[in-house]
Amino acid sequence: MTADTLKLFQPTRIGDIEVANRVVMAPLTRCRADEPAGDIPGSDINIEYYRQRSNAGLIISEGTQVSPQGKGYMATPGIYSDEQVAGWKPITQAVHDAGSKIVAQIWHVGRITHPDLTGGAQPIAPSAVQPKIAAYTRNGKVDAPVPHALSVAEIQEVVNQYRRGAANAMRAGFDGVEIHGANGYLVDQFLRDGANHRTDLYGGSVENRCRFALEVVDACVAEIGAGRVGIRLSPVSPANDSSDSHPQAVFGHLVEELNKRGIAFIHFVEGSTGGPRDVPGFDYAGARLAFKGTYIANNGYTRDMAIDAIASDRADAIAFGRPYIANPDLVQRLKLNAPLNAAVPKTFYAPGAVGYTDYPAL
Repeated sequence: MTADTLKLFQPTRIGDIEVANRVVMAPLTRCRADEPAGDIPGSDINIEYYRQRSNAGLIISEGTQVSPQGKGYMATPGIYSDEQVAGWKPITQAVHDAGSKIVAQIWHVGRITHPDLTGGAQPIAPSAVQPKIAAYTRNGKVDAPVPHALSVAEIQEVVNQYRRGAANAMRAGFDGVEIHGANGYLVDQFLRDGANHRTDLYGGSVENRCRFALEVVDACVAEIGAGRVGIRLSPVSPANDSSDSHPQAVFGHLVEELNKRGIAFIHFVEGSTGGPRDVPGFDYAGARLAFKGTYIANNGYTRDMAIDAIASDRADAIAFGRPYIANPDLVQRLKLNAPLNAAVPKTFYAPGAVGYTDYPAL
């Protein structure tokens, strides 16, 4: 078959979003926002970075925090201020001008941070359980502290931060949002009993641990419509000290509830984030059948794996992460089965254009 006849490269619809192909650029933290100005994106290199990669049918932006307290890394962009909204506008315009679509990944890191990154604010979480991770700050590598356990009233304020993030994303020109519910950040912390030790309506039972995630989804749906809302999940990934005693029960229930809401997509990290795919504990094929929206598959996909997954209807779209760092023209390379550039890890989070916008295209 020619590249043009392969389903991976054919147009589709993701909720209300028409896309030119089924290749998705996964969210990639690159730490190049203007931190002194208030975590504002929109520099010339930010615009060029996204423009270069606009061959993807859909781009999912780097994680963008919904509040100052939601920040977990240096120089990550926000989506809570007017200045940040203005900074995102030329980026979304560049992506649209190049023929692609882009959704904002709205993000709160919860306990995966340090006061050095949050303006002195204590990290928050469902429970006061200290994560076994180190935060990287301007003051060096430091242990994440014991977080503050959110009250019910505080939980509702955080839900509203996601809602405002979704509204701001639309003001900034995005086509929708992806709620970051993966990799041990705040939504994931509520879902998993390794981090959630609550005994109220937000903890204990499967239904209660899913409550926060679903309230965030419902708030975003009410704000911008179900067809422009997606969520990223990583049911069995141990990223950021995350664990659960029975992920199938939790995430199986969550998928069923998400299906009832008619959201645009679920973006699954299959296996361990950035690591092995064959991690037991969750039935992705079952989730594929249970969820009637778009199933976006992620984690270590090669060209052949992606083509096969789409052709065999195991997924509707495939998200590529690290390959998009080093290959701005990834779709063209996949079509031609051309060699891929190798990424340079030491430049992933460094400032400037090196390792950001200077990778060669074909």
